[in-house]
Amino acid sequence: MDNGIKNFTPREIVSELDKYIIGQADAKRAVAVALRNRWRRLQVPDNLKDEIAPKNIIMIGPTGVGKTEIARRLSKLANAPFIKVEASKFTEVGYVGKDVESMVRELVDISVAMIREEETSRVQVKAEEMAEERLLDLLVPRQPRKPKYPVGMAEPQVEPESTDVTREKLRQMLREGKLNDRAVDIEPAAPKGFGMPMIEVVSAGSSMEDISKNIREMFSNFMPRGRKRKRVKIREAYELLKTEEAQKLIDMDEVIKKAIIRVEQNGIIFIDEIDKIASRERGGHGPDVSREGVQRDILPIVEGCSVSTKYGMVKTDHVLFIAAGAFHVSKPSDLIPELQGRFPIRVELNSLTKDDFLRIITEPANSLLKQYTALLKTEKIDLIFKKGALEAIAGYAALANEQMENIGARRLHTIMERILDEISFCAPERSGQEFLIDADYVKKSLESVIKNQDLSRYIL
Repeated sequence: MDNGIKNFTPREIVSELDKYIIGQADAKRAVAVALRNRWRRLQVPDNLKDEIAPKNIIMIGPTGVGKTEIARRLSKLANAPFIKVEASKFTEVGYVGKDVESMVRELVDISVAMIREEETSRVQVKAEEMAEERLLDLLVPRQPRKPKYPVGMAEPQVEPESTDVTREKLRQMLREGKLNDRAVDIEPAAPKGFGMPMIEVVSAGSSMEDISKNIREMFSNFMPRGRKRKRVKIREAYELLKTEEAQKLIDMDEVIKKAIIRVEQNGIIFIDEIDKIASRERGGHGPDVSREGVQRDILPIVEGCSVSTKYGMVKTDHVLFIAAGAFHVSKPSDLIPELQGRFPIRVELNSLTKDDFLRIITEPANSLLKQYTALLKTEKIDLIFKKGALEAIAGYAALANEQMENIGARRLHTIMERILDEISFCAPERSGQEFLIDADYVKKSLESVIKNQDLSRYIL
């Protein structure tokens, strides 16, 4: 059975992460080794395979330095089901709020969607052929089978090939897009895989949100969905029929089976803001209900247990957990000892410097410079940044983080928006023009705000 685990070396993993995240070498090495250990575990003898537990990681560092992005990019690289949850949203069993098992249920939902999409891609060509035939049936209905005539009675002279010729001509026009704006009547079917009710067992600690969602899904599955004819253009009809035919070709039982295996062997759960549930010294107050109770509820899931979902029981023994937090007020040692022991790897992420900001603007594959240039290119405006302008932007970002709250790389978004505010607003009227942004332009846009610290707290 395919578990989705890809064979990347730690060096290859770090190299891929370097394309999107600047710096933080220690954190990249830690997640690269953790991912490689998953592949290694599958190569060991069966009697040891189940005994090898994942080495979960705690990332410690201020906001905006790349903690979430490292985990998200790692999951895409590994083709792994991934979910990011906020530890502060969970409550202890017995309180009204979100229960910790919901993170596993949501991860399974994500995995089912992933596998369904992969299976849809696999049958895409066949689905396109079947959708094309159904469209041609709407445009040129097939000739019914001719009845047999009694002996001696002459059959009427019909040209059977005329319909086939017409269908082939329309098929060619359809493929060339000449019929896209023609309207047809279709009758979309209910998606396959949702006809049979799938009822999730609701645990005692489930939140009202989970219970109401389960009840809605249960009744929607029991109630038959009527088929209603609607008139759409051929372009839209083709997409609807293609999706419908793809669903007919997919075995949902096999999809669910693969999805559960993918979660159990390759799932990644990123628990953010874990410092918010750390027990602090007496006198500390916050909005969270029973921080230590939430930790004790998270503990069995991290240790490895079976969680009931609407697709069946899912084991979390080999799910990789990556926790993260700024730990400004609390410390990792403030977590309960049992939970600390389940996160044996701790890495500290560094605050970003001016040089880091300069690299973030330009180097990543999805850098801010490329994003803003592409956005304004849609208005036929050419943005040209001089090197001095980029250095000035990086300098102001570092300065703003020093003078105010350190929000990491997110500061660059506010600064770039401030610099390009006038250009973005007037872009439709200045189509075809070229804008040169140098250090003086950046200084003019930001200096008044940076100098006035009271104002900059609201703007930057």
